[in-house]
Amino acid sequence: MAATPRPDGHVDLIIVGGGPAGCAAALMAASVGMRSVLVEAGDALCGKLQHIAAVNNVAGGHTSGPELAAAITKDLARTDLCEAKLGVRATGIDASDDHVAVTLDTGRRLTAAYAIVATGVGPLSADDVSWLTVAEDMVLPTLWGATVPGREPGPLLVLGADRPLGTFLRAHASHSTEIVVAYPAGDDYKADEVRSDPRVTLLPLTRLSVRSAAEGTFAAEWTDRQGQSGTQAAHAVYLNLGSAPTPPPGALIPDSTGYCPPDLQHPRILTAGDLRFSRFQRIMTATGSGSEAALRAYYAQNLPPSG
Repeated sequence: MAATPRPDGHVDLIIVGGGPAGCAAALMAASVGMRSVLVEAGDALCGKLQHIAAVNNVAGGHTSGPELAAAITKDLARTDLCEAKLGVRATGIDASDDHVAVTLDTGRRLTAAYAIVATGVGPLSADDVSWLTVAEDMVLPTLWGATVPGREPGPLLVLGADRPLGTFLRAHASHSTEIVVAYPAGDDYKADEVRSDPRVTLLPLTRLSVRSAAEGTFAAEWTDRQGQSGTQAAHAVYLNLGSAPTPPPGALIPDSTGYCPPDLQHPRILTAGDLRFSRFQRIMTATGSGSEAALRAYYAQNLPPSG
């Protein structure tokens, strides 16, 4: 049974984003009696989890993203206080002194006392970074969600050391092909997470260009941080450049990096999950922040002012 908004569309809480943070916010809100509407642009809850083949840092005994996504979806289906609207995108968020309004791409306008925005991040492309040049005729796949290729005689080249690399290595623990990871200085702390894997060769650099070569192979030319140049051949190339926040249009306030920390937002807009910061992008921190945001909205409406 779905939550029933008033005829004017008003509910206690609007949640934008149906990943782990948004779903945790909906579950926490329901546990304290708050009616919510959860808006998710994809056709399923926790859609990004479907691309995480292995997880080892979440509670509850779940070992894969699809397994965890199914469990979260099942949990949310048990509550009658949340209406989940899938395949619907928020096209605008407005905040005033006494309410928040969220406009949907269907034309519907939702209002509530508070909104939690947990739309997360999306992958960067080669055009988004200055250190990488990709030939115009090439479209490179992202490492995020990639299936491992056959056992090639040459290495795989991964461009960037973002965290999906660690997930990829855990998911394909028996795959023995060498993986060359080319990355800029900003990824140094991420590279530390995979430095001990014997399959990984780390290539810290300042610039790299990649093009197609003979018989379906690739050739890369690079300059390292000492100014030395070199080349690298590969049988497959994946983008792993990091991610950028994807806030919906409207009242959210980004910082200098484009992320939307909670302390910068209008008092009636709470941000949760990966949208908040670049360094705390983990499933467990996402669910915790979503739950905390729901409680903040609840206490703000139900507790008298202090002092």
